[in-house]
Amino acid sequence: MKKITTIILLLFLVGFLIQTLDAEIIEGAGASFPKPVYHKWMHKYYELTGVKINYQSIGSGGGIANIEAKKVDFGASDKPLKKDELDESGLIQFPMVMGGVVPIINLEGLEPGSLKLTSALLVDIFQGKIKKWNDINIQKINSDLHLPKLDITVVHRADGSGTTWIFTNYLDKVSPEWHEKVGYGKTVKWPAGIGGKGNEGVASNVMQIEGAIGYVEFAYAHENQIPYASLQNQSGNFVKPKIESFQSAAANADWSNAPGFYIVLTDQPGAESWPITGATFILIHKEQSKKDVASEALKFFDWCYKYGDKTAIDLNYVPIPDNVVKLVQEVWTKDVTCMGVKLWK
Repeated sequence: MKKITTIILLLFLVGFLIQTLDAEIIEGAGASFPKPVYHKWMHKYYELTGVKINYQSIGSGGGIANIEAKKVDFGASDKPLKKDELDESGLIQFPMVMGGVVPIINLEGLEPGSLKLTSALLVDIFQGKIKKWNDINIQKINSDLHLPKLDITVVHRADGSGTTWIFTNYLDKVSPEWHEKVGYGKTVKWPAGIGGKGNEGVASNVMQIEGAIGYVEFAYAHENQIPYASLQNQSGNFVKPKIESFQSAAANADWSNAPGFYIVLTDQPGAESWPITGATFILIHKEQSKKDVASEALKFFDWCYKYGDKTAIDLNYVPIPDNVVKLVQEVWTKDVTCMGVKLWK
């Protein structure tokens, strides 16, 4: 009798574990911008809780499309959606972390940040107007560098990308000509260059082609030791990408008066501000169909806010301030439900 009871108990436990594991697999997809920190957070959270989170870095466009189609439990995008877009799809969005997009270069012998570029030079390079690295306009502000007579190859994203949205949003702000001819978005009609898919594709092309320039998020460039340029900011100072320059750009963000947390951090004032800074966002449906999965997802995001700051800073991201986290959790409490029952208290 004792043996039968033990077997029944074991079968019950196995069934319970299978159900629990099924409930705790959370699917997400979207932006490549936050991929390094998301993957670190997810790995650590799995070690602590056993909750598995699958995150596919497919670009912000794919993240938005997948969450709107309910193919994933959460989407991720560096392009924030406006309040009317969110309402139309029954979504809420909230910021998870902030960071910077940087121009990466392949010029032999240059230290990271030693090449200086103004906004006008960056625009002219990505428009294909400046074609050689020893162009007099580049050389003028880099008199301490020996720049080669080498063709410039522009590399841009080939997929729908929030990194592209942030990068082109900056170019659009600083150049009336770029605004008129190209504009900004997850995809644009590029005036020059070749495409690469994801940060990986852009970085791979840049590093394979001598004289190439592209753009990726800074954590990716830093982690893979890819050289990058310094940029002149709105205050006229040449700054390097680092957490302090991202924090400076983020300092003026007024989240409490941003409907749907719609904030754009490019070309912000501040002597130390990095000009191509952006937040990255999570998208979830207000009305959830899988209570356990949705609850676990919110617990994970809450854990990231509470315990993920050091990991984010180590990877040169800026954590979301505590007062903004409080605003986010108020939205969770008010808006996230399953069959009309609130999921977050």
